[in-house]
Amino acid sequence: MAGEKNFQINISRRLGEMLVSSKFIDTKQLHDALEAQRAKGGKLGHLLIEKGYISEKQLLSFLSEQFSIEFVDLAGKDINEKVLQIIPENIARRYNLIAVEKKDNILKVAMEDPLNIVVLDDLKMMTGYEVKPVFGSESDIAIAIDKFYGTKSSKEALDEILRKTNTQEEDIAVVEDDKSEFGDDIISLEGKGESAPIIRLANLILSSAINAHASDIHIEPTYKETRVRFRIDGVLHSQPAFPKKFHNAIISRLKIMANLDISERRLPQDGRTKLMVKDREIDLRVSSLLCGPGEKIVMRILDSAGLKLKLEDLGFEPENLAIFSKCIKEPHGISLITGPTGSGKSTTLYSALATLNDPSVNIVTIEDPIEYNLEGINQVMVNTGIGLTFAAGLRSFLRQDPDVIMVGEIRDRETIDIAINAAMTGHSVFSTLHTNDAASAITRIGMMGVEPFLTSSTLIMVVAQRLVRIICENCRETYEVKPELLGSLSIRKSFIDNNLKNGKIILSRGKGCDICANTGYKGRVGIHEILEINDEIRALISAKAEVSKLKAAGIKNGMLTLRESVVRKLFQGDTTVEEVVRVTGSDVD
Repeated sequence: MAGEKNFQINISRRLGEMLVSSKFIDTKQLHDALEAQRAKGGKLGHLLIEKGYISEKQLLSFLSEQFSIEFVDLAGKDINEKVLQIIPENIARRYNLIAVEKKDNILKVAMEDPLNIVVLDDLKMMTGYEVKPVFGSESDIAIAIDKFYGTKSSKEALDEILRKTNTQEEDIAVVEDDKSEFGDDIISLEGKGESAPIIRLANLILSSAINAHASDIHIEPTYKETRVRFRIDGVLHSQPAFPKKFHNAIISRLKIMANLDISERRLPQDGRTKLMVKDREIDLRVSSLLCGPGEKIVMRILDSAGLKLKLEDLGFEPENLAIFSKCIKEPHGISLITGPTGSGKSTTLYSALATLNDPSVNIVTIEDPIEYNLEGINQVMVNTGIGLTFAAGLRSFLRQDPDVIMVGEIRDRETIDIAINAAMTGHSVFSTLHTNDAASAITRIGMMGVEPFLTSSTLIMVVAQRLVRIICENCRETYEVKPELLGSLSIRKSFIDNNLKNGKIILSRGKGCDICANTGYKGRVGIHEILEINDEIRALISAKAEVSKLKAAGIKNGMLTLRESVVRKLFQGDTTVEEVVRVTGSDVD
């Protein structure tokens, strides 16, 4: 630090000597300014102006001539609004600069320090223009920013945003609930009291998302504003954006709530917190990621009140429910749930465990993270920082006399090897994989290096699943569809013929209303494809059969594909043709 300070003083001395040589100041004035710089730091030019030895415009004119950089007098200057909007207000205020002119691909920017190469590079990347820096008076730039961008204080601007919402102020005030059984980790989103505007805005976003039954909140910066999106029923919906100048403050507030390092903005971080909303406990998972325009936050909302633990509520078709209920009760073996992130795999696993949960059964789980707490089940959370991985936890479970083991996800060879060993020694193992359909899970296990005979001898069933949106009951309507149009969706002719009514197909859809936010959908339900491992499938696994042969054998033995499962719900009036295509577009027989 001392070396850096001395370097700065040496630079200042050379500038001062140039000013003395040009007779703008004398030697004594330079000496006084350098002594002040040693004592309290700061730029030499600012100190000379502060002491009255030189005017700001004299200094800028001198620097303009020395460095061959234009000086622009902003006093009374008009700036085109389109030019002004090229640089966001928060950037203009942070670096005290303002765009003054654009010609072709060149953007002229008045700056207090036009020699700051880092800022110039950032402006070039941000705007896409070649940036031509010019000198501008520090005070004139600040006045111009207030004049052209507006002079509202942050509090006034935030108050205006909050007034435009339908949420009452008392519904979003933050109250630290120290008396809660959850300790300081709980943040109350309801109740009256005065809160800082940023805290109010953060809690407005959270309250709105929870009331909308969103599963995720995305807070992401663009170059002009901060965009907010809620994932509702599996689809992202845009919410009112807010000015970019509040972005860093709102991100810091959310990171504080999740016990994240607010000073670290380069590396991704993950954290959690608990919220109390109208006596409801909400678990919030928070993930931060640095993107081009700034730091993005994604929050996963886990509401235990919305957790469905009855198998009958998960959307299983009758034959699938019978197979699933039978297989989860097998005393030993592996049951796998597959599907992409957000397809409801955890809910299905929790429902299976809840069905098996009994004082006579020892159930242990290792999860990353624990999404919901289940009474009577021993749940362990992965902690890679201390070496508690899925494999390490699973290995230790075998010494805990378990009957049922749930592993949040099988990610590597070590974990699947221990799971197979547990299944072969008399334990029932449940876990998840990321594959597109049930048959692909067997190939995925083989790619991990597991011998086919081990897979065939331990696997009980593989369930592939997705979530489809349900038509809103409040705005439901029926309409007719020509049978040939459904044939183009690769729907089996037998399905279509069995649902003909007077030669017509009657389907349902939602018109859109206030209750469903004009989407036509309200809620989601699961669709499932269950590959039960029988003797024929075992033989194919041992022979390293291709996925297509495994799937064909499953269908021959009565397996409903994901497409057939969602088509059942289409003809029952639960969902729409659009959902069939969106969710199972690649699952064509």
